[in-house]
Amino acid sequence: MEVQIEATWKKILKDEFEKPYFESLIGFVKSEYKNHKCFPKGSDIFNAFDFCSFDDTKVIILGQDPYHGPGQAHGLSFSVPKGTPTPPSLQNIYRELKDDLNIDLPNHGNLENWAKQGVLLLNATLTVRAHEAGSHQNKGWEIFTDEVIKKLSEEKEGLVFLLWGGFAKKKSKLINSLKHHILTSGHPSPLSANRGYWFGNKHFSKTNQLLEDQNKTPIDW
Repeated sequence: MEVQIEATWKKILKDEFEKPYFESLIGFVKSEYKNHKCFPKGSDIFNAFDFCSFDDTKVIILGQDPYHGPGQAHGLSFSVPKGTPTPPSLQNIYRELKDDLNIDLPNHGNLENWAKQGVLLLNATLTVRAHEAGSHQNKGWEIFTDEVIKKLSEEKEGLVFLLWGGFAKKKSKLINSLKHHILTSGHPSPLSANRGYWFGNKHFSKTNQLLEDQNKTPIDW
């Protein structure tokens, strides 16, 4: 199957695109987009890969599902386009960033600049029906994104995986912890963060220290 995706990812994932589950998944997605309002728009579905090549990836932030409200999802986990109100989870990410590195909070929720520096902002499920959270789960996307994580683990070294919340933490089994760094905490959503499971994790400074220890350029968060 011909998939429009960044060239280094296309090479790494070419076998996945030929598997029956992926053919079935794309058929499902096309039907959903034809018959329902879905997010993100079709050209943004693979934005996480298009903004952050396989070769450039050095940090992975794993989300679960795209935002399901109008104008929010644009293919990058936790991110929204400029001009869209910053969602609560991202507000808490920014608060931790401020506490950790004393960085002034941006007036927008667009994380494309992170992606362009090598932060793969990957959702486990890449599409969703409008106003129906989880509506495209268990249709094949998770098989695909699990394979993405496996490929990163197998073929690269010294990556920093940020696994926030119970769902993301389960993905640790796909990662070779002898080759890579895994940082875990509670989810930045208000429900988790307000119970004390998010704030104070200092994942942003820890990530940069791990990168610097490998003589890699730290992320300008």
